[in-house]
Amino acid sequence: MSKIAEYYKGFIPQSYLSLRAGYSLKDLYADALAGLTVSVIAVPLAMAISIASGLSPERGLFTAIVAGFFISFLGGSRSQIGGPTAAFAITVATVYAQFGLDGLMIATMMAGAILIFLGFCKAGILISFIPYPVITGFTTGIAILLMFSQIKDFFGLNIDKLPPDFIHRAVVYIQKIDSFNAAAIAIAVTSMAIIILCKRFIPKLPGPVVVVFLMGLASIVFDLPVDTIESRFGQIPNTLPAPSLPDITFEKLRMLFPSALTIALLAGIESLLSAMVADGMAGTRHNANAELIGQGTANIASAMFGGICATGAIARTAANIHAGSRSPVSGMLHAAWLLLFMFFLSPFIVKVPLAALSGILMIIAWNMSELKSLRTILHAPPSDAIVLFLTLLLTVLVDLNIAILAGISMASLVFIQKMMEGTQIMSFKDAQATSFSDEAGDPDAIANKNVPEDTEVYELFGPLFFGVADKLRDTLRIFSMPPKVFILRMRYVPMADAAGLYALEALHKNAVKQGTTLVLSGVNAKVFASIKRAKLHKKIGEENICDHIDKALSRAKEIVGEDGG
Repeated sequence: MSKIAEYYKGFIPQSYLSLRAGYSLKDLYADALAGLTVSVIAVPLAMAISIASGLSPERGLFTAIVAGFFISFLGGSRSQIGGPTAAFAITVATVYAQFGLDGLMIATMMAGAILIFLGFCKAGILISFIPYPVITGFTTGIAILLMFSQIKDFFGLNIDKLPPDFIHRAVVYIQKIDSFNAAAIAIAVTSMAIIILCKRFIPKLPGPVVVVFLMGLASIVFDLPVDTIESRFGQIPNTLPAPSLPDITFEKLRMLFPSALTIALLAGIESLLSAMVADGMAGTRHNANAELIGQGTANIASAMFGGICATGAIARTAANIHAGSRSPVSGMLHAAWLLLFMFFLSPFIVKVPLAALSGILMIIAWNMSELKSLRTILHAPPSDAIVLFLTLLLTVLVDLNIAILAGISMASLVFIQKMMEGTQIMSFKDAQATSFSDEAGDPDAIANKNVPEDTEVYELFGPLFFGVADKLRDTLRIFSMPPKVFILRMRYVPMADAAGLYALEALHKNAVKQGTTLVLSGVNAKVFASIKRAKLHKKIGEENICDHIDKALSRAKEIVGEDGG
C-alpha cells in the first residue's frame, strides 16, 4: 500500500467500514429500532436546547436531523449519535446575541472547517491534551449558566428581554421575582420529578419523552395558563428549509474566529469523549480523526440548513447502544425518524409548555455539573484547583472564549512550573543525597569513577527546555575558581528545545571565556540530533560530546594532561 493510500485510510468513515464488513436485513431491523428509540428521546432535547440557546425550537430539530445524519455517515464511531447538546447552549446564545443569526451560521461553519482541518492533520489525539481541570471548570461553568438561563421559564417570570451577562441577569430576576407563575413552577417541578422517577424505577423509559407527552397533553386538555412553544414561537415547520449560505466577509470571519475556535474545541472534546464512552459500552474502537472530519462536515451542513452547533451526545449515544444498534446506520435512521416526527407531530409538539422544557434542561444542567470531578480535584494539588475555579469563574462571569483560553494558559504555566521543579542541575555529590539518582545501585555512579583533578561533574535531570535555560546558563558562575573541565551528564535528558540549546551554547561560551572545556556526557541520539541541527556540535567539538561517562572522563584526562604538560 502506498504512503498516500495509507494516509487516507485513517479517514475512512465507520459507516463504510461497517457496510463493507457485511450488513444483513437483521442488522437493518435492529438499527431501525435503535434509531427510532433515540429519535423519540432527541425530539424534546433538541427543542429544549435550541430554546435555551435563544433560538426557536425548530432549529434544534434541524440540527438533530442534518448534523445527526452526517455525524453518523462520515464519523469515526460505530455508535455515535450527534445533535445539539446542552454544552453549546450558552456559547450559541452568546454568539447569536452579539452577531445575529448570520454570525452564528458563519461561526458554526468556521468551527466545522477547523474540525475538518484538525482531522486531516491527524490532531484527534491532541484534543485529549487539554487539561482535565480546564474541561471540568468550563463544563461546570456552562452548567451553572444553563441552569441560570432557565429561571425565567422555570418560575414563569414576566420578563420581556433578559440581559446577556450573569450579573445583570441576576438583578433582573430579583426585580421580577414577584411575577412568578405558580402553574409554571408546578409543571417544571413535576417534569423534573418524572425524569428522576423514570430513571430510578423505569430506567428503560426515557423521562424527557414522558414529560413532553404528558405536559403537552395536559396543556391541550386543561388549557394551562403558561407559555407554550406555540404561544412564544408560533407554529414550527414540518420539513427542512432549503440550504443557504450567510453573507460572508473577511471582517466577519476575523471577528467570529475566537467564537468559532471555542465551538470547535468544545465540539472536538465532547464528541471524542462521547466516542470513548461508546467504545467502553459497545467494545468498539473509534477513529478520532475520522470523527473530527465527520463532526466538521456535520456542523457546516447544519448551519446551511438553519441549524446550530452539533457534537456527539453522550446520553443519546448510550441510548443508541442500549437499544441494540449494530452500526452507524442507526444514527442515520435516527435522523430520518426525526424528519418524520417533524412532519406528522409538529401540531402536537408546539403545545408543550416551556416550563416543562425548562425542567428537562435543569436536569441536564445538573448532570453536566461534574460535582464528583469537582470534589476529586479539590483533593488534588492546589494548582489544579486554582485552574479549575479560574476557568469556572471566567466562564460564568466574563466570557466563554476568555475562560477556555485563560484556563489552558494557566494550566500550561502550572505544567511548566512543575517541569522546572522536576528538572535539576546538580553536582554528583548533591545528586547522591537526592532521589534523582540511585548512586548505590548505579554502575556508572561518579563515586565509582576516577575523576581527574581540576574537573567538575554535574548532572542534568529532566528535559533541557526554556524553563531551565537560566539555571543552565548560570551554572559556571558558582565556582570561585573555574575548573579546567566541566562535564555535564545528560543521560536523564529526554529532549532539548530551541531555548535549551541556546542556553547550552551560552554555557559553552562562558566556559571558553573562563578557560574551561565543556564536555557533554550521556547524550542520547534524539538530543544529539537536535544539537547537530543547531550546529552546536561544531562549536562544542564532537570529541567533547560523549555517549557515556567513561568516554567523558577519558576526554577530561586528555585535556587536563595536555594543559599540565
